[in-house]
Amino acid sequence: MGRFDGKVVIVTGAARGQGEAEARLFAAEGAKVILADVLDAEGEAVAADIGSNARYLHLDVSNEAEWQAAVTATKEFGGRLDALVNNAAIIWPSAIEDTSLEAYMAVINVNQVGCFLGMKTAMPLLKETGGGSIVNISSIDGIASKNGLISYTASKFAIRGMTKTAAMEWGRFGIRVNSVHPGGVNTIMGNPINDPILETMPYQQQAIQRIGYPNEIAAAVAFLASAEASYITGTELVVDGGWLSGRLEPGLPGSSATTEGFGYNA
Repeated sequence: MGRFDGKVVIVTGAARGQGEAEARLFAAEGAKVILADVLDAEGEAVAADIGSNARYLHLDVSNEAEWQAAVTATKEFGGRLDALVNNAAIIWPSAIEDTSLEAYMAVINVNQVGCFLGMKTAMPLLKETGGGSIVNISSIDGIASKNGLISYTASKFAIRGMTKTAAMEWGRFGIRVNSVHPGGVNTIMGNPINDPILETMPYQQQAIQRIGYPNEIAAAVAFLASAEASYITGTELVVDGGWLSGRLEPGLPGSSATTEGFGYNA
């Protein structure tokens, strides 16, 4: 028996990377999965590979009408909704003074507005089902920012706050709402040129000295969506290899890092 036998799940941004890993894990655990994205060819291919328990839907998460259509299609496909994973996101690195309003709002509309619309639109079907789980994908940049990420950071901090508000409002309906905060993940966003060096080199000062992988984020998401997390809501699950815990200092006791070569080397 899988943890999600008989359950129905929507995952946004599911055509590749982290969202794909999440969708595949839910399906492997018995769920019917709606894979939503704007990358139609990739999304269709992933859904076909998963099999009859998966369906791909085109969804621009910043469009309320498309969200309404997606929820309707979900009910037609599975008859219910047990979990929503707001995973879709984009990033636009630039200094504040170089960021146009258009570029800023493009990120806000996908990352923040998309999450808001997903929660708002899916909530009635979750309530009708008798409760369920919403997992919103934020970031470590929703807890502590970096330079050059004004729009991304703003959207991820917003997701963190919206998660808590939704948890407070919907707990009485049996709907739990939590956020996941990944660190670096080996996806097109986290490692766009798929460089093996970038899987380790930038992470030599964190506790687990490597990049994260999509299946590791998917495991955290599935836990929060499952009955195992039945008393967890409004919380933040950081999955970052220890990035936010602190930095290993070369030469101090307990550190294997050195300053030899390029960057830090274990």
